[in-house]
Amino acid sequence: MPIRLHRPAVRGWRAPKGAIYVGPGSRWANPWRWRTRDALARVPALDGSDWELEDRISSAGRWHHYKHPDGRVTPHAIRYMTRQECIDLYRQALTAPTADVRLWTYPGPALTVADARTELAGHDLVCRCALGQLCHADLLLELATPAEENAR
Repeated sequence: MPIRLHRPAVRGWRAPKGAIYVGPGSRWANPWRWRTRDALARVPALDGSDWELEDRISSAGRWHHYKHPDGRVTPHAIRYMTRQECIDLYRQALTAPTADVRLWTYPGPALTVADARTELAGHDLVCRCALGQLCHADLLLELATPAEENAR
């Protein structure tokens, strides 16, 4: 059964044979990195839910006033997404992408669950997140491993 491994910031560290690095700088990196301006949330969301991706240039701790088509103006706080929200957005990008929430490779189409199953199934995954922390590599392991193997 494949597992997630931690890649320490130590010079000369080598991943075990067959392991695939999915952390920052790789094709499988989560673009919504925790505590960065790439992972900002608008609270509340325009559709009334708890939060949504803030994809405009902004920063945590700011407020924006959104002018709705019907003329209403509503204030929205901007904050960093939690680790879980970053992973939830990554899951959405793989399973149900939208124009704003998708994983892309240049040049080429957006990455999908089928790509994860093809490239990552059966391999240990390596990321910089500490073991015990929420990490998108855990999600990739879940999506890449067929349900029959998870049942064992």
